[in-house]
Amino acid sequence: MQVLAKVNGKEITKEHVDQFIKSLGPQRAAQFDNEAGRKQILNELINQNLFLADAQNSDLDTTPEFKNEMQRMKEILLTQMNINKTLYAVDVTEAEVKKYFEENKDKYGTAESADTSHILVDNQEKCQEIYDMLQKEEIDFAEAAQKYSKCPSKQKGGKLGMYPRGQMVPEYDNAVFNMEVGSISQPVKTQFGYHIIKLHDKKEAVEAKFEDVKERVQKDLLSAKQRQVYTQKVNELKEKYEVEKM
Repeated sequence: MQVLAKVNGKEITKEHVDQFIKSLGPQRAAQFDNEAGRKQILNELINQNLFLADAQNSDLDTTPEFKNEMQRMKEILLTQMNINKTLYAVDVTEAEVKKYFEENKDKYGTAESADTSHILVDNQEKCQEIYDMLQKEEIDFAEAAQKYSKCPSKQKGGKLGMYPRGQMVPEYDNAVFNMEVGSISQPVKTQFGYHIIKLHDKKEAVEAKFEDVKERVQKDLLSAKQRQVYTQKVNELKEKYEVEKM
């Protein structure tokens, strides 16, 4: 155990510095995991221990404020320990994980997706007029979007990028996923107005393989079971102890 400093006889070790840095979390810890950062942390630990020594010398631990705070911290710690005891007892078996995966395959697979651009206007007549211009190649799609579309995507030539099926309104999705790549749709009416859609690319749905997502499935199932156990325990405690809402 490497001692780096002493404050009023109390040792501050390398392990104390390591623990302090670790407590900062991965991103902030990386900023201090170097010679200069460790010196800064050591100085902060010295400062904190100076305050501790002064508090002890001033008998702050005998004040009502300290005793109330200790009782509050004790209650918080006991509460968390009991919650942890309840949740950590929960486990999942391989069979349960596999069953959960089979029942929720869609959640772990990759949905069908499309890459589109669109032009959005308020009325059908204008939309048809723009569509006709595109068919006659009097204007290209990006230029038409910039000139006529009321969607903010007009700044990017109407591009919406790649997105999964179900993200857009049903009328838009139905048109897109029945189009051929490279084609332009007839006017499509939605709650937002009238669209002309250009399909740049389309990807088929990919079904997840259990071994590829097993760890994620296990975590999801464990969380679900823990929530269930937590709720069950709360209901049992409500039967055991009186609860009054004022």
